[in-house]
Amino acid sequence: MSALFGRRALAAAITCAVLAAAPARSEPSITHAQPLLHMEPVEVVTRSGAHNFQAEIADTAPRQEIGLMYRPVLPANRGMLFELGSPQETTFWMEHCAHPLDMLFIAADGHIVSIARNTKPFSRAPIASGGPVTGVLEIRGGRAAEIGARPGDRVRHPYFGDE
Repeated sequence: MSALFGRRALAAAITCAVLAAAPARSEPSITHAQPLLHMEPVEVVTRSGAHNFQAEIADTAPRQEIGLMYRPVLPANRGMLFELGSPQETTFWMEHCAHPLDMLFIAADGHIVSIARNTKPFSRAPIASGGPVTGVLEIRGGRAAEIGARPGDRVRHPYFGDE
């Protein structure tokens, strides 16, 4: 639930976990939530153990553009996994998100590069990945702390090479 800016010439903006194909707009054309996307299990492995989530898979530009905008608060073990493609530094924002999120920025090998915790609802402030990532898992705000997630922990899903 955010705005994404890639390192490439085409800056992207993820509004509320939303990947846009252009820089942030003053008036977004998206005005409602998208239907529920295909869900898959995602496991976050921390020092406290393996924590299972059901994540909607945002694997295309249109799905990423809408992301979790206009959605109600996420249940404790739900989220959205953004499959971004080649490694890149990225930036998200929280426009059109009424509740905080935790954003786990994930490297190609599944390790967490950084975590943005309890992001500010409706904010257009950029939230940087802190390094090259290929995926972002967005979960309910505060959930990363509840499971003890830290940079260096692992996210397991076939997108990151896990069977």
